[in-house]
Amino acid sequence: PQLPHGHMPLPSFWKVVEDALQQSGAQLRAFCQAFETVTPSPGAQPLTPAEERKVLSLMSKHGPDKLYQVTSNISGSKDLDLTLLRGQIVALLQGADTKGNTSRWLVDAGGPRGFVPAAKLRPY
Repeated sequence: PQLPHGHMPLPSFWKVVEDALQQSGAQLRAFCQAFETVTPSPGAQPLTPAEERKVLSLMSKHGPDKLYQVTSNISGSKDLDLTLLRGQIVALLQGADTKGNTSRWLVDAGGPRGFVPAAKLRPY
């Protein structure tokens, strides 16, 4: 199998590899720092291992600054609305719905995606 950068002179190839590794390292450090500073607020239920895996997957997919916690139970009434429990973690995909209404946000709940009231979310 031919490597994508196989045609490059060796010094340039190593530079590409080094840059990629540095970038990954920086992302990993940022992720670790973000994860250490994300401590649940008092009164937040501890996450189950399954929820924790979901949060990690949402964080790696969308970044820590896109994570929000549901502040009270949400029961979706419209077609694309999600029903979520207080304490659940979601990732913000879009700060408005299809009609441009900014009080309903499109979120990824670790599988299901849909709309939730922005007022029931707080940065995680």
